[in-house]
Amino acid sequence: MLSLTVILTVFCIQNVIGDNYQPEQIHLSYTGVVNEMAVTWSTQILANESYVEYSLLNGQLDMIENATMSKFIDGSSAHRVLYMYRATLKNLSMNTSYIYHVGSSYGWSSVYSFRTIPHENRKSFAVYGDLGVVNAQSLARLQREAQLDYYDAILHVGDFAYDMDADQSRVGDQFMNEIQEIATHVPYMVCPGNHERAYNFSNYKSRFTMPSNGDGENLWYSYNFGLAHIISFSTEVYFWWEYGFAQISNQYRWLEQDLKWATASENRTKYPWIITMGHQPMYCSNANQDDCTFYNSRPRSGLPYIHTYGLEKMFYDYGVDLELWAHEHSYERLWPIYDWTIYNGSLSEPYKNPGAPTHVITGSAGCYSKHNPFLNDTQIYSAFRSDDYGYSRMKIINSTHLYIEQVSDDQDGKVIDNLTLIREKHEPYTNHKHKGIKIDHKTLGYRH
Repeated sequence: MLSLTVILTVFCIQNVIGDNYQPEQIHLSYTGVVNEMAVTWSTQILANESYVEYSLLNGQLDMIENATMSKFIDGSSAHRVLYMYRATLKNLSMNTSYIYHVGSSYGWSSVYSFRTIPHENRKSFAVYGDLGVVNAQSLARLQREAQLDYYDAILHVGDFAYDMDADQSRVGDQFMNEIQEIATHVPYMVCPGNHERAYNFSNYKSRFTMPSNGDGENLWYSYNFGLAHIISFSTEVYFWWEYGFAQISNQYRWLEQDLKWATASENRTKYPWIITMGHQPMYCSNANQDDCTFYNSRPRSGLPYIHTYGLEKMFYDYGVDLELWAHEHSYERLWPIYDWTIYNGSLSEPYKNPGAPTHVITGSAGCYSKHNPFLNDTQIYSAFRSDDYGYSRMKIINSTHLYIEQVSDDQDGKVIDNLTLIREKHEPYTNHKHKGIKIDHKTLGYRH
């Protein structure tokens, strides 16, 4: 007869193994194909023949898609291993709800649901960056709104977990499990931030599944979504040169080719809005030493001293409508700006047919390092700013109108700012005839 100690030991071992086979960190993403959805998850122990079972909302999970597996090895000396699984659900019906779960014969997840892209043109997004495990103040509100079908997609503009590589990447596991309550319902689209840089961005590259039309490792890519062409890129190539200079020119050339495609007449007619998302902004009015407090910030002007591969002129020349940023732990809406010159549409309607892109910095979702304060005086290029914790909502209303609002979590979900961007003609800003207001950066104390 087995002793009680032996029985308990066997029971505990079985439970540990069972738990480690259990799917976790489950999240959705778009592949770039309009009727597809990618599902990504992980296990602690390799589970062969893993797959997604799914069906229409009231179905019996009678459709199956096999997953591919890849091994993630943490870059620390312990070389901890995780197993990542990816499956793509294809030929989905538009504006339709599905249920699904993921797993294998060793263990299954709970059943989740998602809705595919609506037929109608209106699309809604949550937009934010800089969301961590510690002090993730906006997380609960975002979880609730995602589950209530507020959004068609989430745009996370860099900086996850703080940091995903910490504690042999267990902090990354914790973060991915926390956003699971968002990302199992709504596609979670991302770009890299400076806090993903460890081991050449290995956690970021391994944990997400983004469209493969860019570098193939999630650093830069684009996709069409309703009336928008959305471009995700890496500002980090300008800062972490130990990973090679080639990535700077590779991304720059890819961006130029992608924008040429997006602005071809037949494509811009179908997808008039061009929206970019990158982590570190070109401009900001924060009172710190970040790159955006320099006159020649790197994403704007390019490499220091030689000023090559700067993105501001490219985005201006191709008529990018909206540029989304994070990094600063605050919210800031700028007047339409190019080369330190404000190009408002008019005095009464600054965002109607402006002469330059509109920039929005939304990095206040919540992280351990608290807020980034602003300069004491409001800067001439800054239209609104707040250091409340919160996030942005964005809605593409139609081919000429786009709406953004900022939600304050500190004020119980109050909308503290909003703008409607109107572009009756989506075209290069060089066609804009209004004279801009040149900013004398020297009087603002900006550094070269």
